[in-house]
Amino acid sequence: MITARSRRRRGWHLRIMPVPAPAFLAAAWLVLIALAGLDAGPAQAASPDPVDLALVLAVDVSDSIDDGEFRLQRQGYAAAFEDPRVTDAIALGAHGRIVVTLMHWASASEQRQVLGWTQIADREGARAFAALVATAPRTAFPGGSTSLSGAITGALWLFETGGYKGARRVIDISGDGINNNGRPPEFARDEAITAGVTVNGLAILSDDLLLERYFEARVMGGPGAFVVTVDSSAAIAGTLVVKLVREIAGLSLPLPEAQLAGAFPLAGSGQAR
Repeated sequence: MITARSRRRRGWHLRIMPVPAPAFLAAAWLVLIALAGLDAGPAQAASPDPVDLALVLAVDVSDSIDDGEFRLQRQGYAAAFEDPRVTDAIALGAHGRIVVTLMHWASASEQRQVLGWTQIADREGARAFAALVATAPRTAFPGGSTSLSGAITGALWLFETGGYKGARRVIDISGDGINNNGRPPEFARDEAITAGVTVNGLAILSDDLLLERYFEARVMGGPGAFVVTVDSSAAIAGTLVVKLVREIAGLSLPLPEAQLAGAFPLAGSGQAR
């Protein structure tokens, strides 16, 4: 089990007060990420082959993530891609292939594409990607705060530059804390919804037992969006297999219509979650 601990935050590394309405808001933030934060990994040309899904694995490496939690995420995703149920789900798609990339994130201007867009169409490809995930070192960011909004915006930039605009697009974002840097996460989430992108969440429950509700209210969004939780290393591999199968197959399971506004007041205009 992950033990509770005091979080080490560095406050607001980048103070930008959002103006919710202007049409240029999304473009401005994409430019900010391009100029100030998103360190692209090795360049990889987009394949001309059609794919069923373009998936961004957005992994939290902010200061609140200790080494154990980082290994939890890394080993969990690697084990999930080793599972044959994931490749079985890929095979059921119209094209029988997906593309996936791995991004580390922390503050609003701190995102790095660790693994370039990788096509997976069979178990051999899935195992090769799993091996890359399992050995990818942690990115050390100087800011270290937690910006879920920055992570979503950085992932949207990867979609724009990856060449897979015709595919269904999903951001798979993990984290163990609420947004404490950059603009509110629902602003970026609403931009993702407008762009036709689904944002799903993996909430790592350590100090904040209400984190799942926070993700549901302010992070997840788009067609079929959902949040899963994990609080032990024993559970994460199985949880991520189910999560990836749902994302690959595009499954939408009914979620309770809970009134979350009381605990986490919603801002922005997004209604589809």
